[in-house]
Amino acid sequence: MILQALCELAQREKLLEDLDFELRGIPFVIVVDKVGKLVEILDTRTASQAIGKRKAKPKPKIFPVPREFPRQSGDRAFFLYDKADYIFGLDAGTVKKDILPEKLRARKELFRQRIRECLGSTNDEGVEAVLAFLTNYDSGLIPLALPKDCGSSDLFAFCLADNPGEFVSERPKVKDYWKKVRSLEDARSESGTCLVTGEEGALARLFPPQKKVPGGNTSGVSLVSFNSAAFESYGWKNNQNARISRTAAEGAATALDRLLDETRFHLGRRSLRLGSDSIVCYWPTDCAGDIFADSLASLFEADPEQVAEVYRSIWRGIPPKGVPTSAFYALTLSGAQARAVVRGWFESTVADVTRNVALHFADIDLACSALPAQGKALPPCFSISLLLESITPLGDRARIIPPDAEALVGSALSGLPYPFSFLQRALVRARAEIGKDDWLARRRMDARVGLLKAILNRRKRLYPQTTGYQEVTRDMDPINNNPGYLLGRLMAVLEHLQRKAIGDVNATVIDRFFGGASATPRAVFPRLLKNARNHASKAGHSAVYLDRMIDDIVTRFDMPNGIPAHLDLEQQSHFVIGYHHMRKWLWMNSEERSAWVCRHSDAPRAYGRTGDSTLPLEVNKEN
Repeated sequence: MILQALCELAQREKLLEDLDFELRGIPFVIVVDKVGKLVEILDTRTASQAIGKRKAKPKPKIFPVPREFPRQSGDRAFFLYDKADYIFGLDAGTVKKDILPEKLRARKELFRQRIRECLGSTNDEGVEAVLAFLTNYDSGLIPLALPKDCGSSDLFAFCLADNPGEFVSERPKVKDYWKKVRSLEDARSESGTCLVTGEEGALARLFPPQKKVPGGNTSGVSLVSFNSAAFESYGWKNNQNARISRTAAEGAATALDRLLDETRFHLGRRSLRLGSDSIVCYWPTDCAGDIFADSLASLFEADPEQVAEVYRSIWRGIPPKGVPTSAFYALTLSGAQARAVVRGWFESTVADVTRNVALHFADIDLACSALPAQGKALPPCFSISLLLESITPLGDRARIIPPDAEALVGSALSGLPYPFSFLQRALVRARAEIGKDDWLARRRMDARVGLLKAILNRRKRLYPQTTGYQEVTRDMDPINNNPGYLLGRLMAVLEHLQRKAIGDVNATVIDRFFGGASATPRAVFPRLLKNARNHASKAGHSAVYLDRMIDDIVTRFDMPNGIPAHLDLEQQSHFVIGYHHMRKWLWMNSEERSAWVCRHSDAPRAYGRTGDSTLPLEVNKEN
């Protein structure tokens, strides 16, 4: 099904109009005249925009060139285009020169031999001019230095000075010659019924590799591969174990190339990088779903500049109307040396995916404690990468586990429950980073609490008989009597009271007791409440409204044994959410607090106060 869907995509987007040619980036074009004299070397690269901390890199122009199976081992020259070591016999490596001179000479000869064979069959004047140029260069008649910033993988192609818009490989006689070469290769290949198309034809010996799969070899990874006897059966070798025609193999590989690298085909974006070694590719089956697909990656990245206006409501949990019902596919891949690992395959419709993605953003929506940087606004939601970083040690993106990335995106696309293991991991990271108060730590904490909220609420909706708690709101809920939620709120009030009483200290009540209070509250809170009396005597007028909140929370338990002895994982999650909600509420400015009071007219009197006028100043100092 995966290969069939990829082939259909290649046909729909007209990627296979000429199977014997493919689109590739050619940074440099060698312009020669009819007698083989060098006119110039054109640099087709254009500067790209910097993305975040990544510097802008020059992008080569895309041209159609003869389709060649990528080199994965051994030396093999391409037809009328190649790297500097094959064309000039020069090592263009910028770090170290590691190609032996005899190997460079052998590669030069391989490239020239293919041109001689073409000239003998076509007598084309363009091919003759290229061979004359190479002969003059080899004789030392044409002194030449490689272009500035030429990399070891940069490709060169040829064109004539009197026709600079056409490569020599595109001249009619040369194209006919190349098609005959390819047809002869098919004639030497085994024939059979293709498992993808059901048609008879030449079978592909190997599946073309892709170079943009994260985690794989730089030479490329294959989606279909039998490179060891352990993977073979019945004595069949290579892709005889999966009989795919050359047309289907090249079509599926071209479609996958298009999904992984949209700049190569100048088409809409269809992939989202997840961590350092996994990526999800997605596509609709007809053009009606292209507008949504164009925005999907930017929706998950929380990038408002790249999201179409009609789909921005998804961030608010509202799916747009009139979404097409065409089929929608998503494929999650990782690289493992020379093989591609299929992490997940998803089938649905564009309409269902739109609704599920809107539900995902509604579930993770949360009142954030991290303030925006000066002159900037916070992103409209938590990105997928931030959610994954929030459950990864110190937010290290390189340590994101590929199955986690696939599971999170899968839940967002399908509407199914988020993995319960995320809840445990989020709790571990919440305890480990609870003392960190820098902006990045706060941003991860916001995302982590949003993920906990989403996990609990989705379980509540899908399994109401086994979940005895009420759904969690985006900000502090003063009438939520869940024990874990109440105790988390109480922890935040006690922390605030301590800060009011004695200011900043090396080890706050949170640093010392958060882990124990969230797991075994009965062993911790009696002591904390006793110490709160001492803090209240030093906190001045702030102690009045904080005492009211403590009394409101404590009276909801049957003291002293009303505080639970232990909290399970779900209740510990409520504890973390309650702490976050209450802490955010305590640091609201007067405008935010007034808006909250209007939304929660049923709040107890302890929360009806608009707040201390010094709170906004303290928020600014803290950030």
